[in-house]
Amino acid sequence: MATDTASDAETTATDEPLHIDGTDHLDDVVDKHDVVLTDFYADWCGPCQMLEPTVETLAAETTATVAKVDVDANQQLAQSYGVRGVPTLILFADGEQVEEVVGLEGEEALRSLIESYAE
Repeated sequence: MATDTASDAETTATDEPLHIDGTDHLDDVVDKHDVVLTDFYADWCGPCQMLEPTVETLAAETTATVAKVDVDANQQLAQSYGVRGVPTLILFADGEQVEEVVGLEGEEALRSLIESYAE
């Protein structure tokens, strides 16, 4: 019987969003994955709730790892990335921040953005 090891699970893209708990956790995810789409959101945010199905679809259907950061629970992390409004999506490629999208964005536009950095 084959079992997945923790290291295998950490280095491949996941099919559902990872919930980030702090700066070190986000840094670790960005370091271990080639392309990471990070969704800075808040539970009380209407546009964030509208974006959630899109983010889940992108996690399942693209090679990017999708991370979700609750700005209320991770205020310092959000501040360190200059997040002033939610939703804010930050795309990392090869460990570097490469794109930032503020506000509600369509699935196709986000998919194209991810694919432009995925190889």
